[in-house]
This record gives sequence, C-alpha cells and structure tokens, in this order.
Amino acid sequence: MDSQVGQVQILGQTEKWKITFVDTGLDTMTGSRIKRAKKYIGDESFMVTYGDGLSDINLQELLKFHRTKGTIATVTGIKKKSQFGTLEVNQGMAESFEEKTKVEGIINGGFFVFQPEVFNYLTDETTCIFEEEPMKKLTENRQLSVFLHEGFWTAIDTYKNVLEINKMWEQGNRLWLPKQK
Repeated sequence: MDSQVGQVQILGQTEKWKITFVDTGLDTMTGSRIKRAKKYIGDESFMVTYGDGLSDINLQELLKFHRTKGTIATVTGIKKKSQFGTLEVNQGMAESFEEKTKVEGIINGGFFVFQPEVFNYLTDETTCIFEEEPMKKLTENRQLSVFLHEGFWTAIDTYKNVLEINKMWEQGNRLWLPKQK
C-alpha cells in the first residue's frame, strides 16, 4: 500500500470488504477513534479491531453471532490463564503469593462488531476510552454480547511478541492461517 498515491495491492484471494483508513490523531484514545469514524459508517453493522492481535477468528461467524444476539456491541472473548505470579496484599504486606496461578478468565480479544447506536455511548473528546465508561454502560444496559473464541489468539503489542510470532512463521507453525485442504 502506498498511501501517498492512493495505491493498494491485494495479494491472494479477495473478499467483498470495504476498508476505510481514518487518521484520528496520535493522542486519541480508543472510544474517540471509533467516534471519529462515525461519518464513514452509515447505518450498517461495522467491525473494529485494535490491530495488535493475531488470531484465526472466523469473522463471518463473529458477525453471524452478533446478529443473533441483537445487541449494540459484540466483543470477542478469549479464555486466558494468568501468566504471572499473584500477590494478595494488605496494608503493604504480602499475605499470600502464588507463582503463575491457574486463574482463568475471559479477556477482551480486541475484535468487535458494532451497530451505529454504539456512537451514543462515546464522547467527542480525545480522552474517551472505549474499555472504560462506554463498555461498562453497554454491559449495564445488556447491550454487550461476547463471542467466545477458542482458537488461536495472541497479542502482538511488545517486541517479545513480535519475535515469538516471527519464530512461529519461520518454523511454519502458522496457527492463525486457515488449514489447507
């Protein structure tokens, strides 16, 4: 892609997608970034991702799930175990410590489907963080559904993550790609 001349190159099989890149500003938080894309959305469902996750999520199944739930927003949920030791602390003193506990929870996997009504939960300020007040309000209003993904998912937001994914690629261990038939 060469954005200076508006040139895009697509390799491989193409899908019927419409992708719009919007410069929302360097210091704009997640909720504000979504809000600033409003004029490009129209009245259809739309998808959002942070761009720092790698997964084999079936986007068609995610959209289908969203439509069956009839909510304003759907987030992809990922089952994740704690990778760190945990401390219980009381008044500055450790009361217990467990190394790499088996605590498991569902985390925000960073792949979303929204209805245009999501804009009612967002503010115009650059400081609107989607994962705070808007997501809490959607939850309170029972308008946030969770598409549980049990396949491959990883964050790529550190240099260490990039090295790990590059190593997987070089070894042919590309779990995020569809299985070849």
